[in-house]
Parts: sequence; C-alpha cells; structure tokens
Amino acid sequence: MFSTFFLFHHLLHSNLFKHTFEHITNTMTCTGHSHDHDHEDQLGLSLLTYIDLPQVYCLNEHRENAGSNILKPYTERLSLEPNLRSPPDDDDIELLMHIPFTEAVSIKSICISGRASIFQPNEDGTDATSAPFTCKVFANRTDLDFETARELDADATIELLPPEHLVEVQTGGGPDQDQGGGTLDFPLRPASKFKMASSVTLLFGDNYAQKLAEAEGNDDADVVPTEITYVGFKGTGTSVKRVAVECVYESRGMKKDHKTPGAEFGAKESKGFY
Repeated sequence: MFSTFFLFHHLLHSNLFKHTFEHITNTMTCTGHSHDHDHEDQLGLSLLTYIDLPQVYCLNEHRENAGSNILKPYTERLSLEPNLRSPPDDDDIELLMHIPFTEAVSIKSICISGRASIFQPNEDGTDATSAPFTCKVFANRTDLDFETARELDADATIELLPPEHLVEVQTGGGPDQDQGGGTLDFPLRPASKFKMASSVTLLFGDNYAQKLAEAEGNDDADVVPTEITYVGFKGTGTSVKRVAVECVYESRGMKKDHKTPGAEFGAKESKGFY
C-alpha cells in the first residue's frame, strides 16, 4: 500500500490528475439523476420498510452483515458509519449485494453513496478506500454470483458520479469527519423492469481508484478497496406478498400421465388437430 500512497498523493496534487478526473466526470453529464435537495421526495418514499433485512446478503464484504448495515434510514443517508468495504487484504474489489423485499415493489430510483473518489485517512496511504464507479442492477434474480453477474446484461447499468460532484460535500472535514454531503438519486430505467420487483441484486465491479490508475496507464498500482456508505431505494409498495411456490417440472411429458378423463371406460383419446 506504500506505493499506492505515493501514486495517489502524486495524482491528487498534479494537473494531470485534475485533467484525468475532469475527463472521467465530464463524460457523466449532470443529467439522469437528481440531488436530494432538488425536491421534496418527488421520486417517492423510501422502500427501507419493505426490505427483508434478515435475508439480505453481500458477497466479498469486509465483515459479516456490512452489506445490510448500509441500508440505512433516509435520515441517516449522510452518515459515513457503518460502511461496506471489499476486504483490505484482497485484490478483489468487487461487491455483490442481494436485497429481497417482503412484497413486490415498484422501484423508481436508487441512491448509492461513497465516502470519496479516493479516501486516504493515513499519511502512509494505509486504509485507503475508493467509491464505486459502476453499478449493475438486476431485478428478480436469485441465482447470481460474480461470474454470472459480470457476463449477463443488467436490467440497468449506472455510472456513478463521484462524491465530489455534490455541491454540498463538506471539504476540509478531515479523516475524522463522520458525515458526508448530499446524495444522488438515479432513476431506474426502463421503469417496466422494476415495477414488480421482489428483489434486486447489485454488482459493483470497479471503483474510482481503479479507473484513475487505468487512465494513467499505471498497471502496477496497488489495489484500493471499494467503500460504500449508503444504499437506498425510492418507490412504492404493491401489496403483492412474496411467497414460496413448490413446482414439479417434467423434462418430458409421459402419455400415461395425461390420459383423457373417461378413457378407461372406452372413451377415445383425442389425437389433437392437424
């Protein structure tokens, strides 16, 4: 991590970083999302009460239940603790969250927050983290792992703006700062994919530190873990409860199992229409 500190220390204080960061963020126009101060909850109510929290899980989380802990009340969306991180001693920065609901919901928007594009709490560069860059969103899938989620086309893919994008982000707060600035709501489109959602699965496959290192052409940079401080959804419930259904599927229909009623008394079985 020592080399990582000097790489990002150099980047953060160089014109090249500013140009690289501006290039990445300028390709993400200030459209397709809304700041939480722009309106009085126009996109709907928080869906936190509909989340089946005991059934939430996250793959590659740095500690148990870290994923479910960032599903905070809307009023706590700016808090930086608790948070979700990929393991600090692992080169894998991916996170996969599965979030089931207690009933089918109509999801209008998602909010995802990180602490900073690159957060360095210590002078030697240890414990650095980075906000996620891309989020793939899947509705009503309970069978996803990292490999499958990488390969499949998502129902929605969001390029997340950096936390520094927000006008309200507090600067100069220092590493002990325990609250961030505003948040961003990203509408989920196409809306039809999220009208009757019994669950959503989120894949965070990269982060800003990785993107900046790639933009600089530095293949030797140490891996910086991904950090997420808040995930929230807005929308409405449908009152359609999620239930388990037992089904038996036939790989091949057997004629003896589908006899015409009364055939045992001499009735002829239909041969169908030709």
